[in-house]
Amino acid sequence: MTIRLVLLHGWGANGDDLRPLGEQLAQRTSAPLETICLEAPERHPGQPGGRQWYGLFPSDWDAVPEAVNRLRSALLTLEGGEAALRQTVLFGFSQGGAMALDCGCSLPLAGIISCSGYAHPAWEPPADHPPVLLLHGTEDCVVPFQAMAEIQNRLDSERCETVPFQNGHTIPVETMQPILNFLKRGGEKR
Repeated sequence: MTIRLVLLHGWGANGDDLRPLGEQLAQRTSAPLETICLEAPERHPGQPGGRQWYGLFPSDWDAVPEAVNRLRSALLTLEGGEAALRQTVLFGFSQGGAMALDCGCSLPLAGIISCSGYAHPAWEPPADHPPVLLLHGTEDCVVPFQAMAEIQNRLDSERCETVPFQNGHTIPVETMQPILNFLKRGGEKR
């Protein structure tokens, strides 16, 4: 069965930013993996070609609900609609990780992966949220490592796995195997 991996880039990047990660994962997984790179709808104010899900620095928390609704609509308009979500893992990095958690926890996804993400202040995930994998660098100076514990405290501990890594605000090679394992478990649940 094909697993769909939807990738959400971080603040100031664009839809192509995580494409190499998707290609690497597709090459290394035994199950068929379809990757889709979504692009944030807003232009980044200071990064040519960059995008944002909502404004940061200062954080525009009032814009988060609309950003989450736009992402939800984008996910529901992908081929297969809501039925295909059960075969979909949502992966987000940094601001994309926050969006993946906020939007994805209320959808019937196969899973959510947040790397170097954070929790939106008003985010309250439902108790029956999809399985979540949190990856975060212990030396992250952009989104502090403590953000992973804050996210974990809001989630059902039975449905949340954490993988700290020795690095900063990045997706290092040592996270590939935990991601592949999570994708495999997501594919086996159907």
